[in-house]
Amino acid sequence: MNTNTERLHRPVLVLNASYEPINICAARRAVVLVLKGVAHAEEHAQGHFHSQRTTMPLPSVIRLLEYRRIPHQTRALSRKNIMMRDRYTCQYCAKVFNAGELTLDHVIPRSRSGETSWENLVACCHHCNNKKGNRTPEEANMKLLHPPRPFSLHTGRHLMRLLGRGDEQWRKYLFY
Repeated sequence: MNTNTERLHRPVLVLNASYEPINICAARRAVVLVLKGVAHAEEHAQGHFHSQRTTMPLPSVIRLLEYRRIPHQTRALSRKNIMMRDRYTCQYCAKVFNAGELTLDHVIPRSRSGETSWENLVACCHHCNNKKGNRTPEEANMKLLHPPRPFSLHTGRHLMRLLGRGDEQWRKYLFY
């Protein structure tokens, strides 16, 4: 991946017109929102976005120009969202891995009528998944780090705070 492509994948904090943090998006999406006149860049990251006709500083924080009422959001059940919820941490051995080194584990195995749901899926490393096999955690003598829960507004805000720890420019917007 070249550096321009990497820059376009970096996270950008999205604020509502009221400066309330509402989301995180990729820099590519943030640039599009700024160019369309839907958002304004409040903070900039190092580096620039270059196109054939323009060069602009990469945003780190953007603010929507019109207030958007944000309905109670539910996140789609997906591998990516499970990994984010579990912070890329195996829920059995507590080690942090890259997404490619993790699998999804059904706490109650599917062969035993375990559902594919927020409450039954966890991030799990290959070693622990093989060790657990087709058993429940109790049967495999393994303990879950945290009981799996749906991705909630609280989870999303917690992730924003975690990402904000590494970005000085985000901190002043993540006051809650």
